[in-house]
Amino acid sequence: MPFLSLASPIGDLTVFEEDGRLVALDWGRVDGQSETPLLLEARRQLEAYFDGDLQSFSLPLAPSGTPFQRRVWQAMSHIPYGHADSYAAVARLLGSSPRAVGTACGKNPLPILIPCHRVVAADGSLGGYSGHDGVATKRFLLALEGWPET
Repeated sequence: MPFLSLASPIGDLTVFEEDGRLVALDWGRVDGQSETPLLLEARRQLEAYFDGDLQSFSLPLAPSGTPFQRRVWQAMSHIPYGHADSYAAVARLLGSSPRAVGTACGKNPLPILIPCHRVVAADGSLGGYSGHDGVATKRFLLALEGWPET
């Protein structure tokens, strides 16, 4: 499986490609990288995002998960840049529970690209974040996007 690491303001990230689509984004650097056209484009778009020059990713994604998880990830993908929605609101949209939505957020294999950081608690608190440095990283990503409640 081809993969490529890049430096970011929240630490090193590695993106993984399978069959011409991105399947994972992990924190950390991995040796033995590949420079496929898709991985180079993913790096370019992630760098532009962190520079404040990109608000929407246009990359082919293929996250592996249960049908419910994929529905949650699809719903999260519709939360606009600079906005946040609550776990409860996403749950209502899907006819589920906030806890189930939170669990699916925590299983997101493509954080940032599928913006689970844009899902917060109903009271506006940040809730959790499964990425490196947890809530501090979520706070950074929301602030980068200009979400006013951070």
